[in-house]
Amino acid sequence: MDRIVIVGAGLAGGRAAVELRAQGFAGSIVLLGAEEHPPYDRPPLSKGVLSGRVEDTTLPFDLGGVEVQLGRRATGLRPGAVETDAGPVAYDGLVLATGAAPVTLPGDGPQRVLRTIDDARALRDVLKPGVRLVVVGAGWIGAEVATIAAKIGAEVTVIEAAASPLQVALGGEVGGQTIAWYAEAGVDLRLGVSVREIGPQALVLGDGEVLPADHVVVGVGVRPDTGWLAGSGLVVDRGVVVDEHLTASWDAGSDGPPVVVVGDCAAWWSRRYDRRLRVEHWDCAQGSPAVAATTLLGGEAVYDPVPYFWSEQFGRMVQVVGLAGAGDTRVWRGDPGAVAAPEAKRAPGWSVGWFAPDGRLSAIATVNRPMDAVAARRLIAADAVVDAERFTDLAIALKDLAPTA
Repeated sequence: MDRIVIVGAGLAGGRAAVELRAQGFAGSIVLLGAEEHPPYDRPPLSKGVLSGRVEDTTLPFDLGGVEVQLGRRATGLRPGAVETDAGPVAYDGLVLATGAAPVTLPGDGPQRVLRTIDDARALRDVLKPGVRLVVVGAGWIGAEVATIAAKIGAEVTVIEAAASPLQVALGGEVGGQTIAWYAEAGVDLRLGVSVREIGPQALVLGDGEVLPADHVVVGVGVRPDTGWLAGSGLVVDRGVVVDEHLTASWDAGSDGPPVVVVGDCAAWWSRRYDRRLRVEHWDCAQGSPAVAATTLLGGEAVYDPVPYFWSEQFGRMVQVVGLAGAGDTRVWRGDPGAVAAPEAKRAPGWSVGWFAPDGRLSAIATVNRPMDAVAARRLIAADAVVDAERFTDLAIALKDLAPTA
């Protein structure tokens, strides 16, 4: 290969350029980004940027020797060329890193999302004491936006169609432990409520209630940004379908140069979980480019991490490691209902683990117990069988909880 094109200039795309150079590729690298910004970090958007603590999250990548073309959006793909809004770009090796796009709701009223640094700065500018903010979705982004807005003094209402926050990610019983956090922060949380449409100055809820709002933020999930690949010949199914080496497949009748996929838009095959996964978290964008670069350059590498994610909400650090199975048993470590002692700044942390039928620890969610998350990640990666009774004992550090098999 003489010319590798990377489509997408976020963390995953920028990291791919760095990895290709680090692994010895001396040819031409072209990095195409739809935004006008060089690669930047997204997690601080709903934390530091929205609160005003951070202004710039540009990543310190050395892109010397990389042809960076910003403000150039991919519009189509054919073997050997990426079509863009400024004309075709030829390639003989391709990295797809286009990420995901937020889902929006019906209605002709204005609705905000939080995906780009421009989104974060624009929302920050309108968050003032007394402003009526409605957040649709009590997932990760919704909770983080509500946290910052409530601190600023906005009148915050969160609408969630499910019976608890984080129900999809953690299940109703675990997600339900966060309900009290909203009340503590002065946020009006409405569960089991749908949104029919968003109007000019209000939302119309599923039961017909009209809820006035100065601003609406929609945080109901994202979809992989793959629409531009329609008719390209690449296999797409809720993401670009790739194998465990992150190699994409051309469908029958199509053939082209090698293509690898990284980050949110990759639907990759996991040997660990024996199924296809698409993980929309920073850890995937950070870790997958090294494997993709090795694969593209003809080496052997497998992408099969233990998924990891974190969130800062309502004064708490929440971390999630691994993937729980349908038949797993939930085991608590600490008391989610415990209150802070008079001399303590906050309530004690807690964790909850999911154990597979054979005794393996398959997943953990932690609240203000970061060392539990670190230790559990090692145990899960090792497919460790763990004594569930000892897991419940807070006097035993998880790092000292040796596997039983």
